[in-house]
Amino acid sequence: MTLWFVFALMTAGAAFAVLWPLGRPARRDAGGSESVVYRDQLAEIEHDAEAGQIGAPEAAAARVEIGRRLLEAADAESNQPRSSHIGSRRAVAIAALAGIPLLALAIYLPLGSPGLPDFPLSERAREATASQPLDNLVAQVESHLEQNPADGRGWAVLAPVLAKIGRADDAVRAYRNSITYNGETAERRADLGAAIVGAANGVVTADAKNEFDRAIALNAKDVKARYFLGLAAEQDGRGADAAKIWQAMLADAPADAPWRGAVQEALARVNGSAPPLPDGAAAAASGMSGADRSAMVHGMVDRLAARLKQDGSDVDGWLRLVRAYMVLNEPEKSRAARDDARHALGQNEAGLRRLNEGLKALGIDG
Repeated sequence: MTLWFVFALMTAGAAFAVLWPLGRPARRDAGGSESVVYRDQLAEIEHDAEAGQIGAPEAAAARVEIGRRLLEAADAESNQPRSSHIGSRRAVAIAALAGIPLLALAIYLPLGSPGLPDFPLSERAREATASQPLDNLVAQVESHLEQNPADGRGWAVLAPVLAKIGRADDAVRAYRNSITYNGETAERRADLGAAIVGAANGVVTADAKNEFDRAIALNAKDVKARYFLGLAAEQDGRGADAAKIWQAMLADAPADAPWRGAVQEALARVNGSAPPLPDGAAAAASGMSGADRSAMVHGMVDRLAARLKQDGSDVDGWLRLVRAYMVLNEPEKSRAARDDARHALGQNEAGLRRLNEGLKALGIDG
């Protein structure tokens, strides 16, 4: 109510300041009317005639003309409706003073929102931020971190967003910086390991496994680290070890744990009661239709193969690719991957030895 009262006073003051002059009577300037001017001209003609500056005929003609104009001006001034005109202007002023606010109120009430609650600046800024495209927000944070690379909180905010939008390599870097500037925790180590797995197209690399091991050293119950260590064991062909890890997770898990389904599916797979999946597909495949599941698996295998063509030094990657083709029942591609691996490793004797040992564990000789 206080705000409405202030607005009413402001409106009345503005209207009064504008309309006040309309209600005042006009000042009559005795020296500014036409009658006075003409009388002055008659006096000048008399003075000039007496001084002999103009002739008598000219003076007489001028007196007649000025006299005629003087009579017309005097008649017009005497017939002006002064009092009624002033009264009309005052009536208009009063009507406008009362009518303008009423008209504004009549328009605002049906069209405006007088009952709308307060909308503080902080909420408006938050809503504007929420409406911005995610890429723009990421670019702003990255620009800030370029100027302030030691801002640990900024790296902690940026890292999961980068992982979510598929910028896996950048997410790895952001997680590493978050650990550097925020300190080491089991959760941060596990998140970094998961980002490395994402950058490797679902393969639990040695670097990723190292991060999961460090997370377990900090917190033996870290769910993410335990799951991926089980996945690493499965990818290395150690199904019994993977089953042991996942069985322990299920034993420790609350009944409503959101990740139980993914672990149960992974456990069923290594126990032989579910179709096997290559590499890191298990967690994402639960709940998918058969067609979607197959498309996802082939996509992951294709990405792994493309990565190995660019960098053929990853022995573990080659072994996972060979095993993936075996799982997909594509023996020709499996043999081709074996040959490509040997060619890519070239003179790397240690790598070739590891490759041959891994192939033998998969049941592939020669």
